[in-house]
Amino acid sequence: MPASPFSWTLHGDGRTVAPGTVVSPGERLTWPRTIGIGMQHVVAMFGATFLVPIITGLPPATTLFFSGVGTFLFLLITRGRVPSYLGSSFAFIAPIAAANEAGGMASALGGVVVAGVTLAVVGLIVNRAGHRWIDLVMPPVVTGTIVALIGFNLAPAAWNNVQLAPVTAVVTILAIVLVTVLFRGILGRLSILVGVLVGYAVAAIRGEVTFDAVADAGWIGLPDFTTPTFSVSVLGLFIPVVLVLIAENIGHVKSVAAMTGENLDPVTGRALFADGVATTLAGFGGGSGTTTYAENIGVMAATRVYSTAAYYVAAATALLLSLSPKFGALIATIPSGVIGGAGTVLYGMIGVLGARIWIQNKVDFSDPVNLTTAAVALIAGIANFTWAVGSLTFEGIAIGTAAALGIYHLMRSVARWRGTTAEPVSPASVPSDAPADERG
Repeated sequence: MPASPFSWTLHGDGRTVAPGTVVSPGERLTWPRTIGIGMQHVVAMFGATFLVPIITGLPPATTLFFSGVGTFLFLLITRGRVPSYLGSSFAFIAPIAAANEAGGMASALGGVVVAGVTLAVVGLIVNRAGHRWIDLVMPPVVTGTIVALIGFNLAPAAWNNVQLAPVTAVVTILAIVLVTVLFRGILGRLSILVGVLVGYAVAAIRGEVTFDAVADAGWIGLPDFTTPTFSVSVLGLFIPVVLVLIAENIGHVKSVAAMTGENLDPVTGRALFADGVATTLAGFGGGSGTTTYAENIGVMAATRVYSTAAYYVAAATALLLSLSPKFGALIATIPSGVIGGAGTVLYGMIGVLGARIWIQNKVDFSDPVNLTTAAVALIAGIANFTWAVGSLTFEGIAIGTAAALGIYHLMRSVARWRGTTAEPVSPASVPSDAPADERG
């Protein structure tokens, strides 16, 4: 742990990372190497972070500005113990789009603020009481289901963009798929970004990109800031996002702890609080909500450099880029076909990540409680069930989240009260290695 937020010890000779060792959060390499790695983190977060504002209609430069500010705050609040970049959270896409359609972008930003404040409060509670209670309220079957339904709920949004330029969308998807398996190291990990660039080039050749706004934009200037308005009718869209952000942040802290060998449980509450503060600020200024980024974990794993100094460099780089209106205008020219292609891959990945949570935690779907919890919630989320109560409208993500939490705890409570033992469900519960006659 650094002696101060801006003090690091030099790792070895500052030039190499010996086999079996890592550059810890409180260490750094030489400054030229640290700056290079920091800029690499910006590249890693770039594709995914910009897709959120492009899809939702938020200004890309504003989102990048608050992404940099949020990363600075995260590093300060966690006292330099948790290396992380805060990029745009995909969990916000569906609620922002729905709230924007119902009450305008200012109303959607109000929902982002509420989600941020709620997450910050959760962080304060966790900092005082510990995070074990979260595991009881949100066991893996519930967490995985919520993450999965958020991803699959976005499937229509992907199709809406794909059908506007199907050729460009297919090229973008194909580029992402091939880059993922053709290249090793950092290039393979940046498949989304490379796919977007390839799709963008094809779209430009096909005449799907216009650069008038880029030519008119200045080189230096502040991003466009928008103040939020608050409407009770959109709150139901955003509260479920908090549960996803909790899961993402805790997962990030645990991943970094596993890779560095440090016990980071004591700073879990600080991490949640920091992301809550960053999301709140973004909502107040016109940016998208933030989360810790898995893409940057990949960079750390590849380089074995976990120095928070590199993340300060990344945050500073993001801030500088956000102060160029021409850069923001260029990002805004990314056409629908590219967005649809990249969205098809990313939304599906979010959904499958939910299943990954089940697998990693060995969720037993022969247990009817687990099976029913996931089954009902996923259908509600994918079909986008909608329920209006006065001025409040609850859609698929909110209803699916409520169903996952409610059904799980209701069934578990009744089972304990009655003393019943869950009977295996057939045929879904039959192991894949069972004899053929047992599988049917």
